[in-house]
Parts: sequence; structure tokens; C-alpha cells
Amino acid sequence: MKNDIHPEYNEVVFHDMASDFKFLTRSTLKSKETVKWEDGKEYPVIKVEVSSASHPFYTGKKLFVDTAGRVEKFKNKYKKA
Repeated sequence: MKNDIHPEYNEVVFHDMASDFKFLTRSTLKSKETVKWEDGKEYPVIKVEVSSASHPFYTGKKLFVDTAGRVEKFKNKYKKA
């Protein structure tokens, strides 16, 4: 196997913003923000809008997720000059 071709695989905390649910796992994603976990250590935190804790398929509840902000950001980002 070649050296230095794979991304770093570290522990991170995923924070579901819709349900305020957090879970610790491993990922190649990086973040500058950190959060103190239950074990007293600080881990990078990745904010997500939907996870199994808030997704209607897994919870059985209907949940409205506001995506208008993301659509507006996209339109502004790719607006023709």
C-alpha cells in the first residue's frame, strides 16, 4: 500500500442541529470548531441538519426542515455578475 495517500481518520462529534442530538464516531471530515465530550476530551464537531435522530423515516414523525436559507445561499453564490 502506498504511503500518505489516505486521509486522516479521527474521532469527531456529529451534532444534529434539528434535534440537538450528538454522537461520537470516526470520520475523515475536519472542523475548526470543537466540543467537550462526556469523557472530558475535546473533539472536532461537525454540524448536520438531519441524522437518524431527526429523519422522519427513522423517527416516524413528520418534521419540517427549513431549506430556504440553503437555497438562497446557493442562488447568491452562483448568481451571474
